[in-house]
Amino acid sequence: MVCLTTTTPSTAESHGNASRYVGATSPAQPELLAEVGLFADLTTAELVGLAKLMRPRAYARDEVIYLRGDAGTAFYVIASGRVKIALTSPDGKELILRRLGPGGFHGELALLDDEPRSADAVATDASVLLVLQRDAFRQFLAEHPGIANKLLGTVSQYLPRNAELIQDATFLDVPARLARILLELASEPGAVDLPPPGAIIRDRMKQGELASLVGAPRESINKWLGSFEKQGLISYDKGQITLLRPSGLKQRIY
Repeated sequence: MVCLTTTTPSTAESHGNASRYVGATSPAQPELLAEVGLFADLTTAELVGLAKLMRPRAYARDEVIYLRGDAGTAFYVIASGRVKIALTSPDGKELILRRLGPGGFHGELALLDDEPRSADAVATDASVLLVLQRDAFRQFLAEHPGIANKLLGTVSQYLPRNAELIQDATFLDVPARLARILLELASEPGAVDLPPPGAIIRDRMKQGELASLVGAPRESINKWLGSFEKQGLISYDKGQITLLRPSGLKQRIY
């Protein structure tokens, strides 16, 4: 796991000094919640009830939402912007576990097991998150066991992914890890087939962010992106990555 970007210093969820509430008395919109897969089975009335419990809160780019070790006090749904869930070492090295966009959610694990936060959450763009406090979150799950089962299913998907990251860092070299990440970024969630030739990674990727995803120095990422481009596996232009030969990238993993 090697170096990456630097986030703003210790502003944690429990402090909230740098965060701003957007319309502190205004609830979230049920129409927005209806687009979150976790809530797809709720009725209109249930969505309205849930929306009344949540409050929008704005975060600036690179602002900390919470840090590993903080007490869990809330559950978050992303209304706009992007959030990364990451592990950071004492010397500032970072490994990104998940990247979340609108409709994504996080912060549930500490509320389910009463343990401290297991990772950092940082807004990577200016973002608005819908915040559901712990007591309201638990009451909502008690009244909607189907949602609780969905949530547990989602959480269970994190564990193999995190184990895979650790395994990759142990057994795969940097170009193999980079090839795997590029294929994942170009694939639809849950896809089992390779992305087609010409697939474009939708987000423009900075080399620092790729370094955090791969767990490698930025200099290594720059070197291997250039190598992949020379081999005709990808094209890379101002952060826009196109996969020219996904099958060739897969061969590089093994």
